[in-house]
Amino acid sequence: MPVLVDFWAPWCGPCRMIEPTIVKLAKAYEGKLNADSNPDIASQYGIRSIPTVMIFRNGEKKDAVIGAVPESTLVSTIEKFVVR
Repeated sequence: MPVLVDFWAPWCGPCRMIEPTIVKLAKAYEGKLNADSNPDIASQYGIRSIPTVMIFRNGEKKDAVIGAVPESTLVSTIEKFVVR
């Protein structure tokens, strides 16, 4: 199962815009990471803009979506890595 990691911050307007979608998807694909509280991790993955949603599979980064995008974009990006 892929893991969704959302790099976000509470002050980020676009992050707040997609938060309901992220909360919904996080229940199925894992969770969120506050970029302000975890700057080392954000730096490790080269996060330059938030929201950035990364998809990991088996501990390896597979894809990333940057910005406030529609739920359908996030779902289709995640679903590419779901093994059925």
